Amino acid sequence: MASKKALVPIGNGSEEWEAVTIIDVLRRAGTDVCVASVEDSLEVTCSRRVKIVADANIADVTTKDFDLIALPGGMPGAERLRDSKELIQLLRQQKGEGKLYAAICASPAVVFEHHGLIEGRPATAFPAFCDKLTNKESVEDRVVKADNLITSRGPGTAMEFALQLVAALHGLEKAREVAKATVPFEGWDKYIK
Repeated sequence: MASKKALVPIGNGSEEWEAVTIIDVLRRAGTDVCVASVEDSLEVTCSRRVKIVADANIADVTTKDFDLIALPGGMPGAERLRDSKELIQLLRQQKGEGKLYAAICASPAVVFEHHGLIEGRPATAFPAFCDKLTNKESVEDRVVKADNLITSRGPGTAMEFALQLVAALHGLEKAREVAKATVPFEGWDKYIK
C-alpha cells in the first residue's frame, strides 16, 4: 500500500512549534511529508528566528498529489502562505477533490477564510483571529473537523491538531499508537476523536 503524502508549506514568520509538531507527528505515523518553502530560498526563518530548511520550493510541487495539505500559523508566516499563488492553487484543488486540508493558529482566518476555503463551515483559529471567521459556532474548540477541513487554535493545541491529522489520514488506531509514543502523560487519549 502506498504511503500517504502530506504537504506542509512554510514561509518566513511561520510558527515553528506548529510546523515542527505537524511534520514530526505525521512522519512518526509513516506519512511521506514534503516541507515546501513559499519563499525564494529553501531556508525559512520562523517567527522565533528558528531556521527550517524545506525539502522543496512550492513551485516545484504544484503538479504533485497530496492526501493532506497542513498549514502552520504564525505571523507574518500566515500572510506569506496567503500570498503564495502556487499554494492557493494547490489548496483550491485539494478542496475541490474532497481531500484533506488543514490549518492552525492564524492560518484558518488569514489563509482559508481570506480565500473562501471555509465556506461557512465550523472552524477555529488563534483567539485574536476568530473574529475573522464567518462561522463562529466552534471557535472555542481546540480542534475542529468539518468534513475534509481541519482547523485548530495555536501552539498549545499543536499536538492535538497533529494527532487529528494522523487519525484523518491513517485511522484512529495509528493515531493512538503515535499518541502513546509521543504524549507521555495520563489522558493522552483525549487528543484523539
